[in-house]
Amino acid sequence: MLFDTFGGFLIYIAILMLVPLWAQMRVKSAYSKYSQIASSSGMTGAQVAKKILYDNGLYDVTVEPVKGQLTDHYDPRQKVVRLSEHNYYGNSVAGAAVAAHEVGHAMQDAEGYAFLRFRHALVPLANFGSNTAFFIILAGLLMTIPQLVLVGIVFMSLAVLFQLVTLPVEFNASNRAMEQVVSTGVIRNDEERETKKVLDAAALTYVAAALVAVMELVRFILMFLAMNRD
Repeated sequence: MLFDTFGGFLIYIAILMLVPLWAQMRVKSAYSKYSQIASSSGMTGAQVAKKILYDNGLYDVTVEPVKGQLTDHYDPRQKVVRLSEHNYYGNSVAGAAVAAHEVGHAMQDAEGYAFLRFRHALVPLANFGSNTAFFIILAGLLMTIPQLVLVGIVFMSLAVLFQLVTLPVEFNASNRAMEQVVSTGVIRNDEERETKKVLDAAALTYVAAALVAVMELVRFILMFLAMNRD
């Protein structure tokens, strides 16, 4: 097993740290590069979001600016697409891609996309699991109580499941974004490659988070099995 030795454990920790860091660097690099390139349509992120919303009959969803960088998100409770100010007011290729992606979530919400509904249902359980699982597992390991470790693993599994369910939600939103920016004329054919790079880089952060979560869960499962063997 990778973490049976001190060297193996260091490799494992390095993977946990470097994978998310690499994904974040890819996102920031792609966003930084393509946020400096204006889209051929000249539309701001707010205009892109509203056009896609209206073209798809989503008149009850509003678009608002929000402070910060890469703070863009869709709020299903208030039916609001929130775009970071640079994307909201700017007319870059990156801004158009991000705006279309967030509208993709609004489209999912409107049609009751199964994975999105499942993810929403998991939120309270996943939050509880991510906040308590590690401490329960640690207590079980320190007190050598396998049953307590198992309880922690179950709670952690809920948080990991949330990460896994997030993947199809995000990839689907990106696919919708590409379809919409092309079909609505927001970008030209020669801008598709740049737009896809922004969306793919953003997706990497979710893949990295899911990978790290699964690795941690597997590590604790192996610890639990080792305790039972002993």
